[in-house]
Amino acid sequence: MAEIKSERFRTPLSRARGLGAARHGVSHFMTERVSAIALIPLSLWGVFAGLKLAAGDFEGAALWLATPLNAVLLALLLITALIHLQGAVQVVIEDYIEKFTTKSALVILNIFVCVLSGALGVFSILKVALTGAF
Repeated sequence: MAEIKSERFRTPLSRARGLGAARHGVSHFMTERVSAIALIPLSLWGVFAGLKLAAGDFEGAALWLATPLNAVLLALLLITALIHLQGAVQVVIEDYIEKFTTKSALVILNIFVCVLSGALGVFSILKVALTGAF
């Protein structure tokens, strides 16, 4: 009963600073929103770059990727997309899988697949960008 009375005396700011029932705060929410906002210009750049590269050959694409700005933007697009994907898939897993062990295994697998994909993608980008060969 004392806990209920103390809630009445808390200001909205103090309640907002609290971590909530799950003790997580808003980290998932903010990660999804920030990555979504970052993906807007990166995706537009990626579509433009993809259309430009579609008409060329491999050597032209390797030369294009050897430009530091293009390599960095492509790596940022990949990493941001994977961060956004990992968070979105984790929310789906947590919302729709009831069994704790299955849920835990799928969340760990989701993280593993996203980290592995990011590492392989960044390695590939660096290999082509720095050596100019595949």
